[in-house]
Amino acid sequence: MSRQPSRRVLDKVKDLLSYEKGTVKKSWDGNTTVALVYPNRYYIGMSNLGFQAVYRLLNSLPHTLCERAFLPEPEDQWQLTRSRSMLFSLESCRPLRDFNVIAFSLSFENDYLAILTILTLARIPLLSTERTSDHPLIIAGGICTFLNPEPLADFIDLFIIGEAEAVLPKFISEYQGYRDESPGKEHLLSHLTQLEGVYVPRCYEVHYQPSGTIASFTSRGNAPPTVRRQTIHHLDTAPTYSTILTPRTEFSNMFLMEVSRGCAHRCYFCAIGCVYHPYRRRSLEELKETAARGLAQNVKIGLIGATLSDHPHLTSLCNFIIDSGGAFSATSMRIDLVSEELITLLKKSGHHTITLAPETGSERLRRVIRKQLTDEQIFTTLEMVARYQFRYLKLYFLIGLPTEGAEDIDLLIELTRKINHRLRKSHPRIPSPELITLSINPFIPKPWTPFQWHPLEDITTLKAKLKKIHRSLKKEKKILVTWDLPKWSYLQCLLSRGDRRVGKILMAAHQRGGNWAQAFKHVDLNPDFYTYRERALDEIFPWDFIDHGVRKQSLASEYIHALTENTT
Repeated sequence: MSRQPSRRVLDKVKDLLSYEKGTVKKSWDGNTTVALVYPNRYYIGMSNLGFQAVYRLLNSLPHTLCERAFLPEPEDQWQLTRSRSMLFSLESCRPLRDFNVIAFSLSFENDYLAILTILTLARIPLLSTERTSDHPLIIAGGICTFLNPEPLADFIDLFIIGEAEAVLPKFISEYQGYRDESPGKEHLLSHLTQLEGVYVPRCYEVHYQPSGTIASFTSRGNAPPTVRRQTIHHLDTAPTYSTILTPRTEFSNMFLMEVSRGCAHRCYFCAIGCVYHPYRRRSLEELKETAARGLAQNVKIGLIGATLSDHPHLTSLCNFIIDSGGAFSATSMRIDLVSEELITLLKKSGHHTITLAPETGSERLRRVIRKQLTDEQIFTTLEMVARYQFRYLKLYFLIGLPTEGAEDIDLLIELTRKINHRLRKSHPRIPSPELITLSINPFIPKPWTPFQWHPLEDITTLKAKLKKIHRSLKKEKKILVTWDLPKWSYLQCLLSRGDRRVGKILMAAHQRGGNWAQAFKHVDLNPDFYTYRERALDEIFPWDFIDHGVRKQSLASEYIHALTENTT
């Protein structure tokens, strides 16, 4: 029998809500109720602009109520289990089981395990086939579902393939109109497959070759053979900004706003250019109107976009914010598109840190990944930055890229030393940055990129490269090297490139308290099959049923071109 959550847990929720501005609270009477869940801590989830945008969108729909839930802190999970109470929403403290729909917002594959933890705490069966019409409909959306939803196919009833603004209003309308008439969950799901951008895994059958690769992926009943990813064509029709402000996030009390969506550059290692195709920019008028909302709340404006410096009116927007008495923050920018005017505005706005992404230390390797950037362009931009005396410089690098050799790692180390020395000597009377941070991340081959055929570099080799970089630079003054652990990159690769059989590993890891090593031993499935194996060009991928408007053959041609760049 379920009991009320402990007073300690309820008091923590009350405390979180007391710091929020913009929380939406609606009546349950007559509304379709949706629990929007971010499978990570509150601090992380409330820092996600997409999550906040979906919260506002759902609450703006007729006869629809949306409340939030997050992965509880470990001590709160223990309290819920000990008191035999269910996980509940923040706004009304209702158990998640009471909602019509539970919608997971998925931004990172490494959060997948938390989905099973949350369903367990909510007392909801983990497997879709074990849930009945009495249980909430479990759906999921976000960039992870655009890439490859298959590892979660056994646990999620329905995936939203596309941008929320293009799919959710139609989905909610159809759900509201058909739910009460439907004789059961199966009929409801079958009906919803007719909506563009909706994928119901149980309406598709997968058969495998003796080798373990996919032999066929076919639809059943009325389900379409492919699911076309849905996109809004005019961003101005859907302003995207923070709904709730709170100091309890990574961007404390910052008003986040989207400047553009997608990317025009299509670097071979990055999926953003494909899954958010086409690249779209908001008008200056709409951006000013949105920025004014944040300025009215006397908080800093956070500008969000994959390539902010591509927007032709970025400096006009920044000038508007500063002239209005505000300040702004900007995400990482392309080195070859940073202008002195933009640097000046960042300094005026109180920026202490500049973040740039050379990606590699080798010009040859940059050509392989289709990032046409020379060392001299890097030095020119950084010397321009140095004149404005920013205290911190952060540089992003990737290791383990296709065709990467030992000489490329040596060039990364050499480039870093040159950057450090040139910044300290080019302007003797101007202080160099107090700290240069190198963020080193293992390359992960992602679906819907030209490198989706390429294997992940093995963990032992990645560790050796990281050790060499760290050892070679540890005596350099004012340089800090940080990195993601290769074991987590391995896991992310497994979950981003796996088929629906990988769900068995997820279940085993959940049952073993998150012990992945034990899960790998328990399940008769070799995870290296998904991570360390180079795929045949004609192999059927688990995600091939999604239509992003990009031909697979075109990606294959780009992959072959990238590999031949090694010799040209």
